[in-house]
Amino acid sequence: MFYVKRNRCFIALVFLVALFQGCAQSPSEDSQETNSLQPSFNETASLDNEKPFQTFYVYLDRGSRENHYIPSGFMPDGKCLQLDDRWKENCHAGETCMKIVYDIACSEQNQRWAGIYWLNPANNWGQRKGGFNLTGASKLTFWAKGEKGGERIEEFKIGGIFGDYPDSDMVSIGPVILTNEWKEYIIDLRDKDLSYISGGFSWATNVDANPESCIFYLDEIKYE
Repeated sequence: MFYVKRNRCFIALVFLVALFQGCAQSPSEDSQETNSLQPSFNETASLDNEKPFQTFYVYLDRGSRENHYIPSGFMPDGKCLQLDDRWKENCHAGETCMKIVYDIACSEQNQRWAGIYWLNPANNWGQRKGGFNLTGASKLTFWAKGEKGGERIEEFKIGGIFGDYPDSDMVSIGPVILTNEWKEYIIDLRDKDLSYISGGFSWATNVDANPESCIFYLDEIKYE
């Protein structure tokens, strides 16, 4: 009898151990559902690897490889404009900046306004493919100052090229009254379609806004 009782106790103990192991190895339906909603390692890594927008220059310095647009769109015909993109006196940063002379006396005899577009490729008014996908940029920043102060630029703009290959959007600020000290200006690009921009930067003004003279400087034009 003692042997039978001991054998029964042993069998009961084995049964309890097997039952415990089965419970430990079989998760509940709730825990299975929760685990199925957790991202895999690869999914999490792909989210972490999203890179922020890298600074993209329109103009850094004369001849820099980081310059992506060319000041080739002289408006309306360029007769009354001079652009020196290798100016070295009192620049905001780097070795060079740009000096722009808008000849008011000349413009009075012509169409009374002027401006310049920085284009890619050069002289591209929408007839050719070009430009860049700048999706992710939240602003364009640039530095500007006037020769005397009081120079009025009616508009600073990005985009706005039409034709067979039009820009995907257009954003501008202005009018802007320049001082004779360097100042940073910002064009807000949040919620704009920047998927195709061949007109990377531009400005325009006129005789009425600058009846005597208009000489100004630009530097560090970049998308951020």
